[in-house]
Amino acid sequence: MKNLFLSIVVVLCGFSLAAFYHYRNDDIPAKIISIAKIFQKTPVEKSVIPINEAILNSFFTKYPDLKKYQSDVLALYKNRNYNSIWYDKKGLIEFADLLYSKVNSLEEEGLRSSLTYSPIIDGIFNTNTATELSQTDTEILLTTMYIFYAKKVFLGIDVTKTIEIGWFLPRKNISYEDLLDSLLADPKLLSKNEKQLFGQYYKLREVLKIYRAIEQSGDWNPIYIDPLVQYYKHNDSSKTIGQIRHRLVVMGDLKQDSGSNLYDEELMAGVMSFKKRNGYKANKILSTWQVQRMNIPIKKYISTIMVNMERCRWIDPKLTQVPEYIVINIPAFKLTYNRNGKKELESNLLVGKNMTETVVFSGSISSIVFSPYWNVPRSIIENELKQAIFQNENYLESHDMEWNNGNIRQRPGFKNPMGLVKFMFPNSNAIYLHDTPYKSLFEFDYRAFSHGCINMDKAKELAILILKGDTNWPLYAINEAMKGEKQTIHILTNEIPIHIGYFTAWVDDTGKINFYKDLYQRDDRLADLLFSKDSE
Repeated sequence: MKNLFLSIVVVLCGFSLAAFYHYRNDDIPAKIISIAKIFQKTPVEKSVIPINEAILNSFFTKYPDLKKYQSDVLALYKNRNYNSIWYDKKGLIEFADLLYSKVNSLEEEGLRSSLTYSPIIDGIFNTNTATELSQTDTEILLTTMYIFYAKKVFLGIDVTKTIEIGWFLPRKNISYEDLLDSLLADPKLLSKNEKQLFGQYYKLREVLKIYRAIEQSGDWNPIYIDPLVQYYKHNDSSKTIGQIRHRLVVMGDLKQDSGSNLYDEELMAGVMSFKKRNGYKANKILSTWQVQRMNIPIKKYISTIMVNMERCRWIDPKLTQVPEYIVINIPAFKLTYNRNGKKELESNLLVGKNMTETVVFSGSISSIVFSPYWNVPRSIIENELKQAIFQNENYLESHDMEWNNGNIRQRPGFKNPMGLVKFMFPNSNAIYLHDTPYKSLFEFDYRAFSHGCINMDKAKELAILILKGDTNWPLYAINEAMKGEKQTIHILTNEIPIHIGYFTAWVDDTGKINFYKDLYQRDDRLADLLFSKDSE
């Protein structure tokens, strides 16, 4: 009986082998291969280059100027079981050359940095230069080069420094190990990686190329500004107008230069484009101080682009990958409300004055307050109201104000500084987004007038859009709540992220670069940090 059983097993195995042999190697069904892989155990390959913690520590003793990268390099190798990254059995892997090329092209990424010991690294890749570096030193130098590049391009300057210059938006984190794995798997991500970098970064990078080309061409001569002329209008004629026309062509606001010195319809279209890109009201008169903005040196424009590329490095791309969110750009005096990947609303803003700057941070709108009270901030009570009350004992009543538990508040109404609707996102800065009774202020190009809060000209429209689809809030109910008679609070079912940023250069949806006045003088401070020797 036992012999019969063995015979059956042998026959069955024979049939199985015959069936398998029927397929040539390249014809084996995918299911057979996938099943085989389940049972296949890939052996752990021993590192081509000997690496351990002692070797790494010895390396950083030998190259002391790289010690600031030591902890990250050690962590990377530890997580990879001390296996070599840059060598396989054939020698240096191709990705090492690609990374080296990118490190030597940091200017394209809006950076002016070089890694310490870069001449030694150059020797690794220069076939005409003999190098006495050991493979171990080469391996660790290249890993240090990778960390340097990842920090510079994907992460940006240290978070403590960004806080010092008033940036409180959440900074993104990156895993050097995960990033390296993704780059090794797809080296094209070295050129563009929108999972790691905010998409605006790449738009600015393209514009940087254009402005660098303008700089190299030398086609940025100063425009003559006649001290006797205050502005230029339709049908004016002068040599300056001809220079303005040429500058608008160089900047992309006009397609061609007719060479005419006449302020004609064609030039007017270019002027309107320039004004829109620079945050000016779109009228047809060009003032001499707007011409002075055209005269900003090309190097300054380039620096502004680079500084804003740096700001983009700090932003987690996931911030805008949600169904609904609000973005505010302080220098642009602009708010955008986005839902389901579409821009639903754009609104002009009033922001904080220099002495009471609007803070750069993120929050979540949790409620809408219709016909709100204005709870007067303690700073305004101390600095403004106390003196007014001392001089006029009826001041509070005449301004619809009242005491409230030791504080002062203004009753709802059309004169209330909060306007008729307020959007609450609790924060330690006491900053609100709200309507305003001072609509005439939106006629100005420069709109830094508030004590820090953000006033919008389309507050009602925003409330309508947010409550769209809520059967409890049809339009007539919103109108009723905004009569200024009684405060009504509506708690949102889903909070809406709101991000308050500071960008003085921004590429819009049409691909045009927009430049905005540096309201709080932050660009130069950031440029000093970005381009200083200490940042290397």
